[in-house]
Amino acid sequence: MSEQSLLTTSDLSMRFGGVVAVDQVNFAVKTGELRCLIGPNGAGKSTFFKCLTGQLKPTAGSVLFAGQELSGQTTHDIVRLGIGIKTQVPNLFDGLAARENIALSARRSNNQKRSEEITDEILELIAITGLANREVGHLAHGERQLVELAMVLAGRPRLVLLDEPAAGMTADERDRLAEVLRQLAGDMSLIVVEHDMQFIRDIATEITVLHRGRVFIEGDVAAIMAHAEVQEIYLGKEANGAA
Repeated sequence: MSEQSLLTTSDLSMRFGGVVAVDQVNFAVKTGELRCLIGPNGAGKSTFFKCLTGQLKPTAGSVLFAGQELSGQTTHDIVRLGIGIKTQVPNLFDGLAARENIALSARRSNNQKRSEEITDEILELIAITGLANREVGHLAHGERQLVELAMVLAGRPRLVLLDEPAAGMTADERDRLAEVLRQLAGDMSLIVVEHDMQFIRDIATEITVLHRGRVFIEGDVAAIMAHAEVQEIYLGKEANGAA
């Protein structure tokens, strides 16, 4: 394992009966790195994500975070170790205001005064101060996505895993999210699973492409986007038609 690697997987595999969804994946993310994980439907992205977050226990292999084995640990345990998890469907307290949702997350490891400071900092960082006092249950889907990201960040994680964070967002919300993720990289590590290729172009430096449960190719965004097989086989017409 590289000295700089914060999270690594070694021969990580997940089988469902005779189906191999994740097949001996070796993957590493450095401290402060923003890594995008892409691939077609059925490539194994969601299963891999669930193995990292404790939703699934891998059939074989290991997941190390800061030198500690994650395989077999619960999602709650993994979060406590310093990993923030942003799922596809926002998990919020609908009857509370956005500020209260974020403050609840901050209070898990801070006193009330510090949690309020963290809440204000994150509302400003994500540019959602205008939503602070609005009840979350009345927000649009994209706004809810941003509030949940704020809740994840309030826990001050060292690594954030984001599963299709731009899904359902307006163009303005997507642009705001891209800017936030670029700002966060360096202060923390991020792994982004995403289908929106324009969004990937906006945020990515390094990309890992999964295909049939295996790592097909890794590299910088320009090289991956220009790769003929990635375009034709894995990304399809969306990539071929993009500028």
